[in-house]
Amino acid sequence: MSTPTVSPGSVTPSPAARPAKPGGGGPRRGRRRQLLGRNPLGLVLSAPYLLFVLLVFAYPLVFAFYMSFHDYFFAAPGAVVDRPFVGLANFQEVLSDPAIVRSFGNVGIFLLINVPLTVVLSLVLATALNKIVRARTFLRVSFYVPYVTASVAVVVVWLFLFNSNGLINQILGPLAPDPAWLINPLLAMPTIAIFVTWKQMGFFILLYLAALQNVSDELYEAAATDGAGKIRMFFSITVPGVRPATVLVLLLATVTGANLFTEPYLLTGGGGPNGASSSPVLIMYQRGIEQGEPGIAAAIGVILVIGVLILAFIQRKVAGGDES
Repeated sequence: MSTPTVSPGSVTPSPAARPAKPGGGGPRRGRRRQLLGRNPLGLVLSAPYLLFVLLVFAYPLVFAFYMSFHDYFFAAPGAVVDRPFVGLANFQEVLSDPAIVRSFGNVGIFLLINVPLTVVLSLVLATALNKIVRARTFLRVSFYVPYVTASVAVVVVWLFLFNSNGLINQILGPLAPDPAWLINPLLAMPTIAIFVTWKQMGFFILLYLAALQNVSDELYEAAATDGAGKIRMFFSITVPGVRPATVLVLLLATVTGANLFTEPYLLTGGGGPNGASSSPVLIMYQRGIEQGEPGIAAAIGVILVIGVLILAFIQRKVAGGDES
């Protein structure tokens, strides 16, 4: 009887005899990789910023939600006081207070003026600065200086320009509004919106300048060869090319406008005349700090956060932020 022959390549080694795969380490290593990711060093490097976000943003936001549902008030450190749960009572008072409701309307007017002006002027000026060769650095710095200048110093200049006897009214003469800009119920908030647009424009111009570097010059050359004018190239090449930056500018301008506080506090003496320039954040400060009603202030903040999130979602969908 003949013995069967077995070729060396037909023998299957047992699992115990198989060599371990490079980088393997069993189930424990797999679970650790799922938890820490492929590069744990990245998690270590990002941990300080993550801790900063949790302490400075996440914790205050969660605590504000807690305050908005309680009859909360400040007490001495270590003191044990009763802060009863009141449900939606704080939100009902916020929505029934005419001054608070008006402040939300004021910031809506502000955003309707500030956000479109910021997007349009920043993009147009950035496009112009990107084409300029001579004195480019000087002009870019000139637009950026107001953004880094202290608000108090700039406010003094605008008060000089827009008061009753200011330079603007002297130039306009009989066309000057009466009462003047910052004490006029109809013009106070639009004036603040123009001021904020001018002050923060330098930052948004830099964002657009960075985005314009990614728009290929070959597209403009091809369009010029086909006979397209500068206006056509602006709307057909520049605007679509900087769309991601536009989404970012919309978001940042909306968040900044919703948090409006310094400008009405300084320019109109705390929301004057008669609340025509008050903002929700200014009312939060007045009710929470000056009047000792942090529960009401927290409810205003929660409503403001929800409103900003809704606006940001709508802007992202309309502006095409989901497109690559």
